[in-house]
Amino acid sequence: MVKNSQQISEIIDSLRRVFQAVNEYSKKVKAQTGLTGPQLWTIKVVAEFSSIKVSDLARRMYLHPATVVGIIDRLEAKGLVSRVRSRNDRRVVWVSLTPQGEELISQAPEVAQGLLVAGLEALPSEEQRTIGEVLSQLVKILKAQEFPPKLMFSHEVNEPQK
Repeated sequence: MVKNSQQISEIIDSLRRVFQAVNEYSKKVKAQTGLTGPQLWTIKVVAEFSSIKVSDLARRMYLHPATVVGIIDRLEAKGLVSRVRSRNDRRVVWVSLTPQGEELISQAPEVAQGLLVAGLEALPSEEQRTIGEVLSQLVKILKAQEFPPKLMFSHEVNEPQK
């Protein structure tokens, strides 16, 4: 028998639960809104503010601005958000919800990414560091260092455009 088989079994079961939870949240989001998890998460973050700069939105979502711009492009095409350039600084773009986006958000389910970020932010920095180290080990075990960091259950990749 493998040493620490009970611990390994608990780790594997915990991972299964995490993947299952993210999958269930994603399916619910898609079924109820027609959006991907990252798209709904973006709308939820925008909804916290009357208007938010793209750079601040990216920071709040722990994503690269180029990734957020791609998500905003799709949300704008669906009529859920609008963008306005700052009059003072043309490089600054503000994002806000449209009435259609506000209506959608009022009935939207929870998003796994939002729950995960909120939960991690609430942890003490030492626990965040421990989780980061453990997840880095899992990435190495799975030989996944070269995989692009796709957003959960989405085609979006969180990396700067080259």
